[in-house]
Amino acid sequence: MVYILLGNGFETVEALTPADLLRRAGVKVALVGVAGKSVVSGQNVTVQADLTLDEVSFDDMEMLVLPGGLGGVEEISASIPAITLIQKVEEQGHWLAAICAAPTILARLGLLDRRHATVYPGMEEDMLSAVVTGRRRVVRDGRIITGQAAGSSFDFGLELVRVLRGEEAAEQVRRAVHYQD
Repeated sequence: MVYILLGNGFETVEALTPADLLRRAGVKVALVGVAGKSVVSGQNVTVQADLTLDEVSFDDMEMLVLPGGLGGVEEISASIPAITLIQKVEEQGHWLAAICAAPTILARLGLLDRRHATVYPGMEEDMLSAVVTGRRRVVRDGRIITGQAAGSSFDFGLELVRVLRGEEAAEQVRRAVHYQD
């Protein structure tokens, strides 16, 4: 199961594009509301989350995904249960993925210390001791994947498929949606 954490103000495409691509690859995905099941994106799109934070299970956890959007990132950062979840995911060795401003959460938790990562351009100083890799759209270092911005959502989502289901599955999904044909 892939859990995608949604705080109010999340970036719509950074959450829903990876969710869509993962589901096309046969991956179970649950949208998780930080403050409840009804979550409003930074673009005023209301999403009904599948679960709340207290319903997340580690029994079937494969990955936790953090979309960007400053409001969403702030809500995740201010939530002790969300921060505890992120730390537990890392401690248990599950995949962690964050895009746009969300990698700064991982940096503040020390999870990106001396790791290669990317982040929304202009937020590099917020990455602390991470090794920010220029303008790459997606960076994988160990079991952590970071994406640059909303425009990287397809590349980011396909990388999530790649690490969970393999190159062939990612290529099948890419062809099915005619991405970069």
